[in-house]
Parts: sequence; C-alpha cells; structure tokens
Amino acid sequence: MERWPALELASTIRHDGEGGVADDLATTHGTTRWILARADLLADCLPAGGITADEDLRAEITELRRAVRTLFARAVGPAPPSPADVRRLMPADQALAHINAVAAREPVVPQLDWPQEDAPRARLLSAQDDAEVRLLAALARAAIDFLSGPQRERLRACTAPRCVRYFVKSHGRQEWCKPSCGNRARAARHYRRRHVTTGHDPASS
Repeated sequence: MERWPALELASTIRHDGEGGVADDLATTHGTTRWILARADLLADCLPAGGITADEDLRAEITELRRAVRTLFARAVGPAPPSPADVRRLMPADQALAHINAVAAREPVVPQLDWPQEDAPRARLLSAQDDAEVRLLAALARAAIDFLSGPQRERLRACTAPRCVRYFVKSHGRQEWCKPSCGNRARAARHYRRRHVTTGHDPASS
C-alpha cells in the first residue's frame, strides 16, 4: 500500500479507542518516536543517527500539521471535514502561505541518480546543514506533492462514528478508512434503524 508522508502527518490526530481524540505529537517523546518510525519515508532529510525533537521542533511540526489538515478539509469539500478539525482550522490562505514558507526554508537542487543495475531516480541535493529545517521542509514539500497530485481527488474524511482520520480511497465504493471503522458505522446504522422501527428514542431512556 502506498504511503504518503503528508497523510501520515495528518493521521497523528486519531481516535484514541475510548471515545476521544489522541495526538501522537503531544509530547517531544511522541514526536521523536513518530519521526523515527518513518525513517524510511524521510531518509533523505534525516541525519544518520536520527533526530530528537525538542519543544520548538514539536511545535513547528504540529503547526505544519494544522496547515495540512486545513487544506485536507478544503480538498474533501463540500463534504464535511474531520470532526477533529471543526474548531482547529486555519484560514485556507494562511495554510497555503505557511506550507509554502516552510518548504522554501530549504533551498534544494534536483539531481539525477542512476545506478548501473537499477532505475533512475530523482533526489534533492541540499546545502542546508540544519537537520530540523531539512525535516520540516521535506514534510512541507510532501504536502505540496500530495495536494497537487491525483490522490487529492480520492481524499476523504472518514465518516465512521468517532473517527477523525482522512484517507485516500483505494476503490470506488470505499466509505471508511479501515475495516473496523466500517464495522462500527454499520453497527451504528443498524442501531438507529432498529430504534426508528420500534419507535423507541434511545435519547429518552
């Protein structure tokens, strides 16, 4: 399954399994763990020994996430955004300006890499020594690539009860981000239909 760094960043806001919302970037430890778990996606911008997030880096990544989720909410319209975003969104023009400004913090030059026994690939050569700037710029560029690519048309906000994720549809009839959300949504529909049929209002009990 294809993975998109921008979608994975947005998905650090998630259902906590108990009726609330969890934030994987709420602490510096959680932020460091999230970065290191995606070393394969971020290999070109992380130093060999990885990176340890301090509070400043954590705050910058979470603000970038807010901008990304703002533009995700715009992309899924006129359908409603994730319930987690109702009171957290930036104005769309502010989100655009923020992502573009963060991406511009690292000047890069595209380079062609073509190993003898492998396919050619493009990589970005950077003169930036600051690993944190490289990481933030890479995440911003990933958001630009995602939102300007064909996957934007397949982006959806999951409508299952309590879910706050965005996802990319993998087939035409997909309504939820994962099977467990589908099971929960179908159970909720069945519950509502049963009480409508019997004339019982569960809220009155």
